[in-house]
This record gives sequence, C-alpha cells and structure tokens, in this order.
Amino acid sequence: MKSTGFKKGTAAAAVLLLGAVLLTACGGGNDDTASEEPASNGTGILEPATASGNDAATDTEGAAGQSDANTSTPDSDAAANTGSGDSGATDPGVASPDAPGDSGSSEPHQPVVDSGQKDQSVVANPDSVAVLVNKQFGLPENFEPEDLVYPNVPFTFKEKIEKRKMRKVAADALEEMFAGAKKDGIYLAGVSAYRSYERQKVIFENYVKRDGEEKARTYSAYPGYSEHETGLAIDVSGSDGKCAAEDCFGGTPEAEWIAKHAAEYGFILRYPEGKEDITGYKYEPWHIRYVGKDIAKEIADRGITLEEYYNAIPVSK
Repeated sequence: MKSTGFKKGTAAAAVLLLGAVLLTACGGGNDDTASEEPASNGTGILEPATASGNDAATDTEGAAGQSDANTSTPDSDAAANTGSGDSGATDPGVASPDAPGDSGSSEPHQPVVDSGQKDQSVVANPDSVAVLVNKQFGLPENFEPEDLVYPNVPFTFKEKIEKRKMRKVAADALEEMFAGAKKDGIYLAGVSAYRSYERQKVIFENYVKRDGEEKARTYSAYPGYSEHETGLAIDVSGSDGKCAAEDCFGGTPEAEWIAKHAAEYGFILRYPEGKEDITGYKYEPWHIRYVGKDIAKEIADRGITLEEYYNAIPVSK
C-alpha cells in the first residue's frame, strides 16, 4: 500500500510541474503576436505595422487630390452622361496635337479621364491643343499655359493686357489667318483671348448678378470650364469693332469669311448654330478655337462639334 501511495504522489507532482511550465510559456508569448498582424492606416487599407509612419503621407496625398475641385462647380448631374465615353477605350489619356481623326471609325477619341470629383472630370492633358473643355470637362483650378505670347494682330483695344495673349501655336496660326483674311479684303480684330481662372470667375459672377445663373450658363462658363483659360480660344470681330461678341456679328462679311476659312488655319467655330444642345452654349459666330489643322478640317468637313469629334455627348444645359 505504501508503494502505491508513493507512485500516486509522484505522478501528481509531475502533472503540477508540467502545468506550471505550460503556463509560463503561454504568458511569455503574448507580447510578440501583435507585431505579426497587419495594421490599419485608418483608411480601410491594411499595411504592415512597420509602416506606421505612412499615415501622414497618405493624408497629404489625399488633400492634394482634392485641389482640382473648383470654387464654383456645375450641377452634380452635369457630367452624368458622356455618350459612349470609356467604351472600348484602350488609351483614355492624351489627345495629341493635330491628331488626324478617323471619320470612318466607330471608336470615340479619348481626351479625358474621370477625376472622380463630384461627377466632374479633369482633362488628361490640359496642355494638348486638342483638349476638350466644356460644361462636363474642366481644367485644373491652378492651370495656366506656360507658352502664352502676344499675337501680332490688331485688337479692338490698345492696352497690352492679359486678354491679348494666346498660346504660341495658336498665336502663330491667328497671325496667318488674319493675313489670309486681309488678302481677301477682310479685316479682323481680336476682342478677347486668354483669361485666368480668377478673371473667368469674376466675369461669370457678374453675368449671374445681371441675368441670373440659368441664363448666364447659356453663354458663360464656370471658372475652370472656359475655353478661354486654355489660351487656345479667341473672340474676334471686324476691325471696326462693330457687333463685337454680339449676335449681330453673325451676318457680317467677317463672320462669313471665318466660318468658311478658319479650318484652313487650324481653327474651328466652337459654338455653331443649331448645335446648342450638344455644346451647351448658344450660337457664337465670333468664338473660334485652335485645335490644329487636321482636326479642324475633319470637324469642318463633317459639320460636327468638338464634342461629336470625341463622341462626348450629350452636354447637360
């Protein structure tokens, strides 16, 4: 009997000793397991715990991504429909200068990418001469062309100010066009070319005060959405300045010459008559836009707008 009791006591001691060892091992391992788990950066993206300092960089990048939003933005549904937009596009990026259009192709040209900001889009390459800017597609708020120059052509005013400027490629083409018109006995003058974002903002707000926003939007653009900000557009008139930027300009010899010959120099009549529902703006026989000779020729030959060229329609009013 004594031998049996001794064996039982020895076995119990062994069990107790083994339990103590196991408890010690489990307690010592708790501090290390957390470092093996991924840590959240607060945005729903899991990152290794060793990259805990990335939150500040992520926040900075996110803030920069918001900088394209305009102070005044079009209605949230203004860019809801863009025709066939992205369908079948393998390169949604840049519309290259003077890129020849393929009138027989069913594929749309693609000058823009979606920015994801309030249903608006920012052009992929605002420096392209073929860029599409309208009520749907805008420019970065701080965009300013780097090659603005003063074209050597007459204007309806004498001051050498900002609204005389154009991008060099457009300025050179304008000089050639004015010279060509002069040979045909047509004397043209510039009225208004480049505008900064801030100037467009002031102009648009003044029109809203005068006519109300609904009417103002039929002939004036939100800041960031005006072609004048590209440095590629200009309003023109006859050298006498009569009917400058007014409806009556449409029946003048100058307007008729522009409509017939502008494409020869790389310009298009940007807001043609009968296309108001597509361009989003009323007929403006004085507003021309440089896009390059190849694109201008295709648009003129087909009787279409820049929106139709890119298959980026309809445009919301």
